[in-house]
Amino acid sequence: MFTTGQWIFGILFFIAFVIAVAYQYRKDLKIHKAYYKGTVWILIAFIGFIGMIAAVKFLLM
Repeated sequence: MFTTGQWIFGILFFIAFVIAVAYQYRKDLKIHKAYYKGTVWILIAFIGFIGMIAAVKFLLM
């Protein structure tokens, strides 16, 4: 389905992309800590809500 060259390109692109994203995240870490306080609670609430929906669906089937 894919040629060897396409696989190599895909793997190298993925590695370069992960390095670039990690570098930018580390660079902006101070800003994220200042402006995005408390977002972990929103994530927990969202996961809890999805879990509740899944539990209700599982129990009613």
